[in-house]
Amino acid sequence: MTPFPWDAAMQMGFGVMRLSSRDFWGLTPRELAAAFGAASGRAATPRARLDELMRAFPDGGRNG
Repeated sequence: MTPFPWDAAMQMGFGVMRLSSRDFWGLTPRELAAAFGAASGRAATPRARLDELMRAFPDGGRNG
């Protein structure tokens, strides 16, 4: 499994978006993804984002 890219997330959150530590760590994963999409100019559709996450974090072939 590919580990979550925390270094890149923190660089975007702290460096680009200038979030405080409290604000960054207080975001839900959905809020974090939406903020990053908006800040990077590539707000993905929900289905496209789901497909991206499924490729990055496959479930190992289990269903359900």
